[in-house]
Amino acid sequence: MNLSSANSPQHPILQKLEQARCHHSQVRDSNITLAHGSGGKAMRDLIEDIFVGSFDNPMLSELEDQARISLASLITFGDRLAFTTDSYIIDPIFFPGGNIGNLAVNGTVNDLAVSGAKPLYLSCAMIIEEGLPVKTLRQVAQSMKTAADVAVVQIVTGDTKVVNRGSADQLFINTTGVGIIRKGISLSAHNLQPGDAVLVNGYLGDHGTAITVARGELALDSTIISDCQPLNSLVETILDICPEIRAMRDATRGGVATVLNEFALSSQVGIKLKESSLPVREEVKGVCELLGLDPFYLANEGKLVVIVPQSKAELVLAAMQAHPAGENACIIGEVIDSPSGVVFMETLFGTERIVDLLVGDQLPRIC
Repeated sequence: MNLSSANSPQHPILQKLEQARCHHSQVRDSNITLAHGSGGKAMRDLIEDIFVGSFDNPMLSELEDQARISLASLITFGDRLAFTTDSYIIDPIFFPGGNIGNLAVNGTVNDLAVSGAKPLYLSCAMIIEEGLPVKTLRQVAQSMKTAADVAVVQIVTGDTKVVNRGSADQLFINTTGVGIIRKGISLSAHNLQPGDAVLVNGYLGDHGTAITVARGELALDSTIISDCQPLNSLVETILDICPEIRAMRDATRGGVATVLNEFALSSQVGIKLKESSLPVREEVKGVCELLGLDPFYLANEGKLVVIVPQSKAELVLAAMQAHPAGENACIIGEVIDSPSGVVFMETLFGTERIVDLLVGDQLPRIC
């Protein structure tokens, strides 16, 4: 049949085509197939149903290959752009206190926040293994939307790839974030000065412990849940109280010990900690003692390290403790002149030990 003369939308074939295209896209398969990454209708259904349906916002719904952001709107927040990216390959993808979806959002939001930036926009790229249940992908996407709403950011662009069964472990996610740093804020690992106080916003090692138990390899029973949460609201509170903050970093892989070593090396100062001041749950201590782990090196997904001028330490501490994300905040140590580039701890027995960088990783695939 020749359709070249079918200029009227009343033509039966064109009418059916128009109806099909206007119909709301919906994934009808129960599991992801290679067709969902082929670039055809199955892929479009996946994108519109799972991702656009979950992340719904005007920029994303345009379905362009990029998000278009007004520069004029950005400069109302500050004078510098903060840009970061991270990939998430956690095992298991669902764990007590969260899943790979809200972890990906919160992790990238926090990487922006600790630079002093206001997080605004995220991208989301997913590598999906053939055979992943569609309901699992939908649950992950919806948890990302919830996390983005809590952090007051938007997921505005992304990408989807489907790989052969066995070529990935269920689901890998990359998120890239854009934020704006407010004027007058300059946080850096090179800023530390002798006399500065070292603060954390709560219990350490919860995430690493929750993942260890969730893997079910050691027949451990625990009620510990991940501390996965956005920190941008807490950071804004801290900077409002004390714009003179020296440095800030979220303590993910390698834990607080790794962050402090990086600070000490960058600023060529020493950092002295008190073991009695470290906030660690008894249950986390118990798991660590059983497995020969050190909670100071365990990953966190909702904890940050803040370096503050000594004169402002108590003021910042009070502000942190008044915020839901910092109610268990405490001062754990101080910056000293020497030995430079070294972190050491005054133990519970009155001795001192060096807290060095790990050669490897206590726990792989924890974020």
